[in-house]
Amino acid sequence: MYPNLVRRFIHYAKIETRSDPTSLTIPTTISQIKFAEILVMELIQLGLVEVSLNTENGFVTAILPSNISEKVPTIGFIAHLDTADFNAVQIQPQIHPNYDGSILTLNEELGIYLNPKEFPNLHNYLGETLITTDGTTLLGADDKAGIAEIITAMDYLLTHPEIKHGTVKVAFGPDEEIGRGADLFDVLKFSADFAYTIDSGTVGRLEFETFNAAEAKIEIKGKSVHPGTAKNHLIHALKLAYQFDATLPQGEVPEKTAGYEGFYLLNSLEGTVESARLNYIIRDHDQATFLARKNFFQEMVVKMNQELGEERIFLTLKDQYYNMGEIIQRDPSIVALAVEAMERIGIQPIIEPFRGGTDGSKISYLGLPCPNLFTGGENFHGRYEFISTTSMEKATATIIEICQLNAEKQR
Repeated sequence: MYPNLVRRFIHYAKIETRSDPTSLTIPTTISQIKFAEILVMELIQLGLVEVSLNTENGFVTAILPSNISEKVPTIGFIAHLDTADFNAVQIQPQIHPNYDGSILTLNEELGIYLNPKEFPNLHNYLGETLITTDGTTLLGADDKAGIAEIITAMDYLLTHPEIKHGTVKVAFGPDEEIGRGADLFDVLKFSADFAYTIDSGTVGRLEFETFNAAEAKIEIKGKSVHPGTAKNHLIHALKLAYQFDATLPQGEVPEKTAGYEGFYLLNSLEGTVESARLNYIIRDHDQATFLARKNFFQEMVVKMNQELGEERIFLTLKDQYYNMGEIIQRDPSIVALAVEAMERIGIQPIIEPFRGGTDGSKISYLGLPCPNLFTGGENFHGRYEFISTTSMEKATATIIEICQLNAEKQR
């Protein structure tokens, strides 16, 4: 149906675009700029207009002009350039036609396999063509698939003028995986009435509720004394770090929560007797509970310092993004449009709270309501990532149908 879709995706996937949280540049890696420049050339060649790369925020934007005389809402479709914190050098996508339910060999030499006993979601793709990694990298369907699907949909609309649509705008931005990219997105210049990020997983997923998110950094200053004379003098920073983590509700962690349940995640812990550093993320869908979680951290730091009799534990809290549901629920027609579009082409919508965040979280709070739609990918952010070509076709068809349905509803 879309002859260039898979070719596009594989081409994009092979381009290394991992973001770098330690970098202070925009984007954080040169590879994202180079990829953005490739997309600019492709969008111009396809015939989109006002194609540009904003060097101040790293976003590529372009416009598909309306082909109707009536004024209808302008829709945006957004995806991100970068890939997650996993090896992304020399990605070699593997194509497996007509999947039969057996174990897929990713890398025989290294003994890496995609086993349906370990990943039963594979059974959902019998008879379909799967694209996997070679076992040494991620695949990058998050979000190269989203980019390929958006561009393929624009290509299809350009070559099928009989499909009526209003003005459609696209944007591809950097550093989503490290939570920075959307901070500088120019909503006013983009000038859409609403948008969708194409950045979720399996077919049918539509998300308009995300976590509220914060990062908590804790620094502990200990006191190192010779163990022979340490009594009543030594203060063990690493043991204080263990003590702090033990005070947290042990059931409120990602591996023990689901749905609307929030959590604390200890991302990293390093230290010695002299000093220790802990890095947490705090997540909750409910704003009040989110605030309570942050307050709990502050209270624990105060309490432990009081017990020590001096300040040795220091907390830095930083909000990362907020639940976009609070914005999008003001105009539920945006969600209803996507639901109807999927149903018209035979896709069952799956509407669940997103246990994460997308660029849409920040973009919604910048003034552009932006739910999140599926790419079709599975097992993101690791060597077992895969995507079905059928799923990619359905994502592309959904984008096209949203554009067409939006025009129909206004005529």
